[in-house]
Amino acid sequence: MFVVPPLARLLVTVRFPTLLVLLLGIASGLSAQTAHAGAPPHARLEGKWQAKTDDEIRNIMVRGDSSAQFGDQVARWRMTGDSLWLTLGDGVWQVYGMKLDGDKLTLSGGDLEKPVTLRRVGPAIARADSVAIPAPPLATERAWD
Repeated sequence: MFVVPPLARLLVTVRFPTLLVLLLGIASGLSAQTAHAGAPPHARLEGKWQAKTDDEIRNIMVRGDSSAQFGDQVARWRMTGDSLWLTLGDGVWQVYGMKLDGDKLTLSGGDLEKPVTLRRVGPAIARADSVAIPAPPLATERAWD
């Protein structure tokens, strides 16, 4: 069975009606994230982000509680230095190079063939209590180094 890594699933056109799969996850304590003075943790990455593919626009909600959501898929995320770590609850972290410049987020490496740019288009919306965040894998459990 071939498993498509999370970020590739967001960017590759998939012919399943409700498939929106991808982005962001991590557990507390993995990194000391830098935040703007007086801002809550993760404030720089929180928001509603859009990624455009050839035939559609995909929306990704990134929240300060370490959850990210795209359609009915929920991931956990963490920033570690200039890397973004994501898990969809499959027991491993997907690790991407990350450059955040205001409302523009560029991800590279990992399962991506080329860098991908997302644009922040609005604020984060709170996660419903009924939506569970995947458990974080150990920091040593990575899909690749």
